Amino acid sequence: MTDYELKNIDPEDIEDLLVKVETSFDIKFVGDELVHITTFGQLCDHIANKIKLDNSDDCTSQQAFYKLRDAISSTLQIDNKTISTDFQLADLLPRQSRRSKTKKLESHLGFNLNILRPPHWVTGTLGILLLASLVGLFFNWQIGLIGLVFSITGLWLANKVGNELDLQTVGQVAEKMTRENYLKSRRNPMTFNKKEIEKVLTDWFSNDLDLDKSKLTRDAKFV
Repeated sequence: MTDYELKNIDPEDIEDLLVKVETSFDIKFVGDELVHITTFGQLCDHIANKIKLDNSDDCTSQQAFYKLRDAISSTLQIDNKTISTDFQLADLLPRQSRRSKTKKLESHLGFNLNILRPPHWVTGTLGILLLASLVGLFFNWQIGLIGLVFSITGLWLANKVGNELDLQTVGQVAEKMTRENYLKSRRNPMTFNKKEIEKVLTDWFSNDLDLDKSKLTRDAKFV
């Protein structure tokens, strides 16, 4: 039961997530340094030990919320006293001005929030066209190539203009900031809280890989 969850995840999905981990914690995995890692607990310990910053026992998610609240107050002219973790994003970022207001927030924070996406039906349709075009290359390369260009361009444009929200509250955005921009979300980005790393990684793996958090134990095996 403890080794089921990670063994059945596509290794490429885990590799993609580890690239994000490198960015969030400002670390770099070199060569085959992870080859000896066989469990989730070992990975958490390895990452925590790899971060060469001063340890500080303060709460990063709380600091992320305060940073986000200040950004909202400054850029959107909203009294920060009214902004709670339960504040609805749809009220904060109305559809007609959602992209422009999100860009203002990101500019103030100094990093991308990545909270907007295209409608699922758009990405689904273009994804099916992409796959069909790949198959079509074997039958009629010209039509297949046209389909590839159209689908890839369409996906790029859809991501550029996507206006849908997957998150509902300011608190959820702060948690996302904590995962994906850990050091930049802290009051002092030259420090980290070693005790938090395993929780952050547990939330991250669970969220991005659609895993049952209760089964994502330290003994969960990669191989």
